[in-house]
Amino acid sequence: MAYGTSPAVAKVPTTLCEAYAAAIRNHAKDDAFAYKHAGQWVKVSHAAFAERVRKARAGFLALGIRRGDRVGLLSENRLEWTITDVALLSCGAVDVPIYATSTGSQIAYIINDAGAEALVLSNQKQFDKVAAAIGEMPQLKFIVTFDPINVTAPLPSRVKVLTFEELAQLGDRGSVGDFLDEMVRAASPEDLATLIYTSGTTGDPKGVMLTHDNLTFNLVANVERLTDLGPEDTALSYLPLSHVYERTVMNVFVYSGVSVYFAESVDTVAQNLMEVQPTVMTSVPRIFEKILARIEEEGRKAGGLKTKLFTWAMETGREYSRALHRGNVPPMLSLQYDIAYALVLSKIRNKIAPRIKFFSSGGAALAEDVMHAFSGMGLTILQGYGLTETSPVITSNTKHENRPGTVGKPLRGVEIKIAPDGEILTRGRHVMRGYYNKPDKTAEVLTPDGWFHTGDIGEIDADGFLRITDRKKDLFKTSGGKYIAPQPIENALVTSPHITQAVVVGNGRKFPGALIVPTPSSVQNLARELGLTNASYAELLKHPKILDFYRQEVARLTPHLAQWEKIKNIALLENELTIEGGELTPTLKVKRRVVDEKYKAEIDAIYDEKNLASANQS
Repeated sequence: MAYGTSPAVAKVPTTLCEAYAAAIRNHAKDDAFAYKHAGQWVKVSHAAFAERVRKARAGFLALGIRRGDRVGLLSENRLEWTITDVALLSCGAVDVPIYATSTGSQIAYIINDAGAEALVLSNQKQFDKVAAAIGEMPQLKFIVTFDPINVTAPLPSRVKVLTFEELAQLGDRGSVGDFLDEMVRAASPEDLATLIYTSGTTGDPKGVMLTHDNLTFNLVANVERLTDLGPEDTALSYLPLSHVYERTVMNVFVYSGVSVYFAESVDTVAQNLMEVQPTVMTSVPRIFEKILARIEEEGRKAGGLKTKLFTWAMETGREYSRALHRGNVPPMLSLQYDIAYALVLSKIRNKIAPRIKFFSSGGAALAEDVMHAFSGMGLTILQGYGLTETSPVITSNTKHENRPGTVGKPLRGVEIKIAPDGEILTRGRHVMRGYYNKPDKTAEVLTPDGWFHTGDIGEIDADGFLRITDRKKDLFKTSGGKYIAPQPIENALVTSPHITQAVVVGNGRKFPGALIVPTPSSVQNLARELGLTNASYAELLKHPKILDFYRQEVARLTPHLAQWEKIKNIALLENELTIEGGELTPTLKVKRRVVDEKYKAEIDAIYDEKNLASANQS
């Protein structure tokens, strides 16, 4: 089938179907997408991508999927995820992304709540979870698998299982027609495009209804802002496509003609980054913090003059970045920076991402120090802000207007204001239709005149840049009646190379404390210096001298806090907080209620009078 023979799509798309049809017509790259197979990068052209979407679409139609039907999509990041997404949209269907880390019961809840009769999933692992919970999904009729799977136990007769290849063969027997014209006609701007269930830090997830207009408005507004993004660019994608952030980024990349390379996994991002050498990449603060910690650890390991030179260069880079963003770089600092960049910082940049134009950061607040450290290395991080309910981007920084500590200015057509209690409100075409089947929950966050309550606390500066303070629901009050905003304190703590993660606690307690996951190498190095060679790692984390080191590190990092905000005591945790452990959401936000329950003994120990006496003596 030949593409590009139909009348041109409208210049500004009004649906995602129009946007993807335009991308296929306007771009003809050999590497529209790429993925790793058997150690080699496999490139997929725009034409090959379009043909696979066409066959999958026809296959879904053959199964009886029609306009408005909901279809679950349970998979890790891979090319087939995006093919399925576009194929379902081209049927006029509503796809329902499900995080690959979800349990069987969580999957069943979403499938049932959405009323989905079909589920597309990736592999044996995901199939086994679904098969074990199949009795909880009485309406499910079809399961489509990307990989061949073994059905180890009988399924209900109502459930038909077929592979993605078999689905494509069903479609191949269908009418070809003019696929792109059919795609464009498949949906209207007001049609529901997707139903995204918020991972949530508390309670059951809510299905966020996003229309084609919601998502296309956000797509176009972001493309307008990213003026230097185009077919010459290459992106590395690793964040979950199940989350609206990476999904919208994918829409922007494909529409702009950017080549998208799928990282093999989160664990291989560093290696894939060196292989692909992207010009753009999206990430979350946690990954930037890990990269910076690894850089600084290598600098300390160099030893002697090399470590001194590294430390001087990194600090010079930070100072230069701060001065640059203030608009006043002293001549001597400029000269020092040129030397630091030539001798050290440029080498680090070339090792990490030599071709990068910018990184985009979202999902949580990025510490200013981290941003300045990267900026000093010549690596620009653009921080933005949004929620699933806002399609998602509300504000973003740009290369030309990038203010550290803020999440930028609103996109064109987006309104924001600060409520009397400090909550950020937003209004515009980016705001969701509502929560599926939950009108009461919708009414709690959407006012009759269209203002959405974000649940975030923030402020708008004199130039229109938005600064996020904390999540409204994360604020807690000490027994003395003082409110504590934990996120800014946590952001300050994780800038330390000795701290991997930090969670501030203290709701209803006399003062704030902190659970800290230390960097293992830092603990081990400290143990050697103190001669504690026979103690286990768990014993080291309870040793008075190790605890004293970390208390001093916390004090060093938080001199700016008011007396009632200061961390008075800490507990060191042996294991990182993880998605699999239930302490983090799929976007790496802390589930504070889970942490409070899981580490109740450690939190209680922070406030034990005996431990407090030890802390006060240190």
